[in-house]
Amino acid sequence: MAASPSNRRDRDFPELPFGDWKDTQETLHRWLQIVGKVRMALSPMENHWWQVALYVTPRGLTTSPMPAAGGSLSIDFDFLSHTLNLLTSRGEQIQMELSSRSVAEFFRDVMASLRQLGVEVEIHQVPQEIEGDLTAFGADIRHATYDPAAVERWFRALVQVDLALRRFRAPYTGKSSPVHFFWGSADLALTRFSGRVAPSRRAEGAVVAEAYAEEVFSTGFWHGTAELGEASLYAYATPEPRGFSDSAQDLPAGATYSQQLGEYLLPWSRVCAADDPRGVMQSFFNATYEAAARLGRWERHRLERPFLAQPPQQEPAPADAPPPHVDA
Repeated sequence: MAASPSNRRDRDFPELPFGDWKDTQETLHRWLQIVGKVRMALSPMENHWWQVALYVTPRGLTTSPMPAAGGSLSIDFDFLSHTLNLLTSRGEQIQMELSSRSVAEFFRDVMASLRQLGVEVEIHQVPQEIEGDLTAFGADIRHATYDPAAVERWFRALVQVDLALRRFRAPYTGKSSPVHFFWGSADLALTRFSGRVAPSRRAEGAVVAEAYAEEVFSTGFWHGTAELGEASLYAYATPEPRGFSDSAQDLPAGATYSQQLGEYLLPWSRVCAADDPRGVMQSFFNATYEAAARLGRWERHRLERPFLAQPPQQEPAPADAPPPHVDA
């Protein structure tokens, strides 16, 4: 029996109260950083640090191919079978089970698997962009929780946001990032660029200086933390144009501007409760981008081509045209 629309919505847009999966989230976040730091160590530098990001797949997150041991290597999280898969272009494969185990054990096994594949790599073991416990990966025995059901709920949310961001990205013909997952803050992000150089932020360090070397609008999905709140969609502009914090129009119900974070937030619970969750996500992306581009005086005539977001229209066939060929 097919699932009802309401059941499908609950499946595709699961609630993600932070308290319900806090221990798993803290463990998984560190695992993601271990794999992400391997990607950073093996991949050539790209603008805005794009070489460090992971990508959503139909089953989880992947590094995508990385140069290693004279060929290519990918490391894939499979959140449906709950495995970590290391794959090489030589046909080698190592599979690790994702289950409740310490960060230290996960780190040891990942590095041992890489050495088994002939990949020698060193990473900085201190977690990044994480509040509180900054124990090095190899010594962290405190974080050791993995709830498969909770991870699957989070992954289903990632899939829906990934699809929504890809749709939002489609009509933009200016420079745009891929839809990618940054393991530092564990957020799925898309960035549009105005085409203008931004004021230098070199005083804030090389990472920030490169990330924000150009004027941007960024939006995406963030899993939340105990300190800052529940999972949310977010959107911000850098440098932020005057009036941006109170000028977004037609925002979905529940969307607000956080002075603390300097960005708009829409709680994931509001998306889940909506009659049209996908429409609500597009409304949030569009409303916040509209404010950034309008107030920032972006040259939108050369950056946007709205018809690209529409499905292609087929011309009607002539009345005497033969029927289309259909393979048996």
